[in-house]
Amino acid sequence: MATIVKMPQRGLSEESALLAEWHVKVGDQVSVGDLLFVIETDKTTFEVESEVSGTVLNVLYKEYDEVPVQEAVCIIGEADEVVDLSEYQQEAISSGANSNTPATPEAETIDEKLPVGKSDAFDGVVVDDTKNTKAKISPRAKALALKKGIDYRQASASGPEGRIIEPDIISMLESGPFVSSAARDGYYGLEIGKNQETGLGTGLGQRITTNDLEIRQDESLKKVPEKPFMGSSDDHHIEKKFESVKLSQTRKVISKNMLKSLETTAQLTLNASFDATALLEYRQQIKDRNESMNLSNISINDMILFAVSRTVKNHKALNAHLLGDEMHLYEHVHLGVAVDTDRGLMVPTLSYCDMKSLDVISKELRVLASECREGTINPDHLRGGTFTVTNLGSLGIESFTPILNAPQTGILGVGTIVNMPKEVQGKIVLYPSMVLSLTMDHRALDGAAAARFLKELRENLEKFSLLLAM
Repeated sequence: MATIVKMPQRGLSEESALLAEWHVKVGDQVSVGDLLFVIETDKTTFEVESEVSGTVLNVLYKEYDEVPVQEAVCIIGEADEVVDLSEYQQEAISSGANSNTPATPEAETIDEKLPVGKSDAFDGVVVDDTKNTKAKISPRAKALALKKGIDYRQASASGPEGRIIEPDIISMLESGPFVSSAARDGYYGLEIGKNQETGLGTGLGQRITTNDLEIRQDESLKKVPEKPFMGSSDDHHIEKKFESVKLSQTRKVISKNMLKSLETTAQLTLNASFDATALLEYRQQIKDRNESMNLSNISINDMILFAVSRTVKNHKALNAHLLGDEMHLYEHVHLGVAVDTDRGLMVPTLSYCDMKSLDVISKELRVLASECREGTINPDHLRGGTFTVTNLGSLGIESFTPILNAPQTGILGVGTIVNMPKEVQGKIVLYPSMVLSLTMDHRALDGAAAARFLKELRENLEKFSLLLAM
């Protein structure tokens, strides 16, 4: 009997996920544990493995389709088994999927303008110059256009979400314009077809040739700007090689969120340093006795998180969300902690951090960070933060400007330890200094209020043993 593989629900609040990548196609034999496909939520990426052995009979969605949770994604069964797809027909139609063919990437989206007169730029960039908006084209459509010498920027998109698909290119084959391979480099920098009635050339089959390009340039319909000369004549002809890497869905989400944060908030960063002597001494005591006391390998970062969770409670405007003209001031501290992963920056949340001991904070953070790096974290654990801490000290960064994790009103950046001089009883001595960089939303609070938080936090860190006794 055939087995229906459904889109898993990784978090209680997840309603759908992006089917990011297929690892099987129709007709493939799979065993228990084989990777079927990869899904991406708005925060992270997950791999879905087969729970049965058999043959992939049908795939109901293509890569980059948004699939509702618990919706059928593919069917696995015996090689000669016939499956009634009537109950999945509507989903397949709505997604444009073909159950008889393996799923493939449908479209790529490009935001930048097409550089003039460069064939290598044309290979990966699609732009609607007349509307100056994003354009999408399927790989099959692009391959056909390149093969036939068609300027697919002029195509009328009939696919979902304004996507140029293969039938659009086939339609253009009936009307042109056509470009010879020799003229292609120069042609894609011109607006041929927009600046004359026919857009047809003088070559075989009315193809646009290099001679047509010269004529149209002489007529000044649209000249290709000369490439600026830099260096010697030999350098001028050196091919500039590069690797084109498509952004992952996670990186796209990070990019979108960071840009939105900077565009929609009034961010101000305050910097202050503190003496980390007390933290280092306490950590050494923990290292000396952690095994006998069954304690975690508590780090300096863990101690800073503990101090932040106790301090920010006294500054409600920083333990808050700013939503339009309304502030949500939270009673407890749900502390977001930035974690570096291969997929990009992730921010798991230590819920009710202000009520947890230093040892519990340390242990929970290690579990959450490990799940982030392995791609197994529950999306619910990436939500609900009321204040965030990001630490680049391990990479030698002394200070930086963190970007708000909106709608939060504050984020604290932590730098590395640097030995700094100070005067003690008339003598210059060195002490371990750390810089704290607080970015706050100036719409939610003033600089003085943020400075008071930093002042109290510095005092708590410099007298860490007293903070533990509170």
